[in-house]
Amino acid sequence: MKSPPLNGLYAFEAFARRGRMTFAADELCVTHGAVSRQIRQLEARLDVALVEGPKNRLALTEVGLALAEQLTTAFRIVEAALPAPADPSRHHLHVSCLGTLAMKWLIPRLPSFHAAHPTVQVRITESYLPCDFRKDAVDLAIRTSASEYSGDSTAFLEQFHGPVLAPHLLEKHRDVKDVLAALPRLHAQSYPQSWEEWLGNFGIRLDPSPHKRSFEHNTYMIEAAVAGLGAAVCPWAFVMSDIEQGRLAAPFGFVATNTRYVVQQPMGRRNPAALQFRDWLLEEGRNTPGPPPVMSAI
Repeated sequence: MKSPPLNGLYAFEAFARRGRMTFAADELCVTHGAVSRQIRQLEARLDVALVEGPKNRLALTEVGLALAEQLTTAFRIVEAALPAPADPSRHHLHVSCLGTLAMKWLIPRLPSFHAAHPTVQVRITESYLPCDFRKDAVDLAIRTSASEYSGDSTAFLEQFHGPVLAPHLLEKHRDVKDVLAALPRLHAQSYPQSWEEWLGNFGIRLDPSPHKRSFEHNTYMIEAAVAGLGAAVCPWAFVMSDIEQGRLAAPFGFVATNTRYVVQQPMGRRNPAALQFRDWLLEEGRNTPGPPPVMSAI
C-alpha cells in the first residue's frame, strides 16, 4: 500500500485532537471543507472508516481513535526533533508576490503590518509563475484568481482596470475618445491583451492603433505613461498613488474585471505568522479605496 497523504494525516490528527472540523481548520489555516475532504481522501486511501456519525457530531471510530493516538505521538516526536530557530522570539515569513503589485500596493502598506506584528520578519520576492509550495521555500503566494492553484486560496482585493495617461495630454483634445485614437498604446509584455480586455469590459470600439510601444514590465509601462509616451491600460491597484499625486489621469475611469487578487497558502503547514499576514491582507483589501468616477463622458 502506498503511503497515505501527509496532508490527510495532518487534517485527521488535528480534528481528532480538537474535536471539531472548524477548530482543525483554524489551526491548519484552511477551510472547513478542506479538512473534511482531506479526511475522506485518507479514509479512501486506507480503506477504513476513521469517523462516524452525523456531520455536526462526528466521532472517531475505534480504528480512528487508535490511529489518532499514534499520529499525535509521532508528530510530537518530529516537532521535538526539529532544530529551534536562532531567535525563537522572531518569526520569518516568505511571501512570493506579483512584482508590480508588490511595488505599488503591498510594500507601501507593510509598515502597518510591522507595527502590529513587530516580531515577524517579512521577506518579499517577485514571481509570476505558479507557486509550488512543496519545492519553494515560500509561506504565502499572492497571485490573481486566474492563476492555477488547487489549494487554499483567499481573495483579498478586487481588480479594476482602465486606461491612464499623462494629464497634460488631455489638454490637446476636447473629446476624450480622440485621445486614445491619437496616442500610441502602451503594452506590457507580461499582459499584452490588456487593451483588448478593457475595450470588451468597457463596451466601446476603437480602431486599431498604428502606434504601439511595448515594455517588459508593468512598472516600465507606467513610467512611460507618466512621461507622456502614450496611454496604457493598468489595474487600479498599480496606479492609484500616481493618480492621487497627479502624475496620471484616468479619463475613462476603471471597470471591474473577472479576477481578484488572492493569497495562496499550502495545506498542512502551521505557521501563525502566515495566518496573521493573510488576515492583514484581508483588512488592507477592505480598506483600499475604490477607483474614482469617470472624469468625462464619452
